[in-house]
Amino acid sequence: MKLFDLINSADTDIALPAEDKEIRAVCYDSRKAARGSLFVCMKGVLTDGHKYALMAYERGCRCFVCERQPDGLPDDATVLFSNNTREDLAKLAAAFYGHPERKMKLIGITGTKGKTTTALMIKGIMDGCDRPCGYIGSNGVDFAGFHFDTVNTTPEGCDIYEYLSRMVAVGVNTAVLEVSSQALYMGRVTGLTFDACIFTNFSRDHIGEHEHPDMEHYKACKLRLFSEHCGGYALINADDPVSPEFAEAARGAGNEVEFFSSREKTDYYAGEIEYFKNEKGLCSSFYADFGNRRLKVKQKFPGDFSVMNALSALAVCHRLGLDLRTAIGQLGRVSIKGRFETLRIGGVDYVIDYAHNGKSLRSVLEVLRTYEPRRLICLFGSVGGRTHMRRPELGKVAAELADLSILTADNPDIEPVDRIIADIAAEYTDPDSYVAIPDREAAIEYAVEIARPGDIVLLAGKGHEDYQLINGRRIPFSEREILMNAAAALV
Repeated sequence: MKLFDLINSADTDIALPAEDKEIRAVCYDSRKAARGSLFVCMKGVLTDGHKYALMAYERGCRCFVCERQPDGLPDDATVLFSNNTREDLAKLAAAFYGHPERKMKLIGITGTKGKTTTALMIKGIMDGCDRPCGYIGSNGVDFAGFHFDTVNTTPEGCDIYEYLSRMVAVGVNTAVLEVSSQALYMGRVTGLTFDACIFTNFSRDHIGEHEHPDMEHYKACKLRLFSEHCGGYALINADDPVSPEFAEAARGAGNEVEFFSSREKTDYYAGEIEYFKNEKGLCSSFYADFGNRRLKVKQKFPGDFSVMNALSALAVCHRLGLDLRTAIGQLGRVSIKGRFETLRIGGVDYVIDYAHNGKSLRSVLEVLRTYEPRRLICLFGSVGGRTHMRRPELGKVAAELADLSILTADNPDIEPVDRIIADIAAEYTDPDSYVAIPDREAAIEYAVEIARPGDIVLLAGKGHEDYQLINGRRIPFSEREILMNAAAALV
């Protein structure tokens, strides 16, 4: 694509250069730059792409979009100036990839909890109903048998448009995206309009030096999905105290608003919730009211929060034209890696879940208590470097609800694991109610060794992740594989 054509077709204020050039790629990572690339110098929270412009040049790149002149670029580099390179990166990528977002239905989900499970429920239902669906979120990118890992819940705009383009190329015409507060804050979804938007819930999280300064800012960013990016339909969790604010934001932008609830009769209502065990593990069922229709729903996920996730997923699928009975049947087949993923081994139920703060850990442990385990064992840690205020709440919750806690590593990065464990252990009044095993693999092996039939063992915090972050490096780490190997070694 010619540079002149790219700039003219993108909705930016970037001025045309004196000389036209052939553009073969749009990128912001200097390691991916090459001859024919347009390198966009994007400023992030911890780093600045302007510092890497020369590195991109050394890889063959000669065309740059910047907010200031990068240091050291030779005279043969074409430098274009932007007032906001992050937003213009998304706009340039949209034009470069031929605006794939206009060729498919987009579903956006935001909220503190439930984004991943709800999104993957929607994908599983739609795929099962022969409506190929793509997914972009915490568990990576999935569509038509392809999988790509991602660093952020919501990737940078440039990456989103590339993934959407790939989806369109293989016949995927619907995509569901987890839209994080950071993505809305940093402009990663610039140019995207979602046909349907879901609000799951809102609670304290992501407050810190490199995230949101306070709860109001956190909430304001999430509201932007409904006031700026919603293209017609919003589905709101009526049970959340801040739901009126999200509904108002959606209506203010001219969208139709519907509600879902497990407490009161709304547009979509879940009642008569039951939990049960079967050969598949820990399950739940409920009756869903859709207008004047009432249908029984069974799923391989326990907990009231899973019921709400399922209800919203079914509501959106129904809104997009799927038959409700068929959708409910497909939901019963859905399982999600690292989201209440249950393995029954030797009469013990092992649950792998991403719960990584006090609220989510409490929700999971309270649900597991309803299954009346012989013992409830909780294995967990906390991320190093940036989760100091999470640690006391994690310790308090586990000390209250678990019969035994196994304190171990999560993603410690450069922080000593012993220090993280000490922060959590300070909340325990009974020293016999926890053990500390800093090596997470050894901790899992210990959990398997002591577990007995009737116990439930929760492995919390890592969820879908297949690595541990240690000293700045991602070390391959599969909890499921370690768990299965440890159980096999005992046979």
